[in-house]
Amino acid sequence: MNVDQAALMENDNLRHNVASQLPERAVRLKLAERPDRDRIQRVVDLADALLSEAETLARDKAFTEEATRLKPLDILGGISFYDEVQRFETHLIKMALSETGGNQAKAARLLGIKATTLNSKIKLFKIDVG
Repeated sequence: MNVDQAALMENDNLRHNVASQLPERAVRLKLAERPDRDRIQRVVDLADALLSEAETLARDKAFTEEATRLKPLDILGGISFYDEVQRFETHLIKMALSETGGNQAKAARLLGIKATTLNSKIKLFKIDVG
């Protein structure tokens, strides 16, 4: 038995006890108000949790897709460490800006950096934010 089922059983027992002590009309009004509101709140809470999880999965999928589009590194032929770091940073910044609708302050929070750092990297890497 899960927690929700136990809570429903407890509510049914409580309703029965209350019903035996109050007039029938008062019990109906009380029962019509509270359980529906609790159920609706549970549905709202579940929907909120599902939406949050869907957003996380979408971000993870977008990051994975973007990572697979990065050109493969030719280690034997030699690579420029700083060029690769710049490409990766540029890519992350573009993803964060896309996720936040171009809001640099929110994008900086998403990336875990200061807004001034983000702004300087946008200028340094000549990233189009428009």
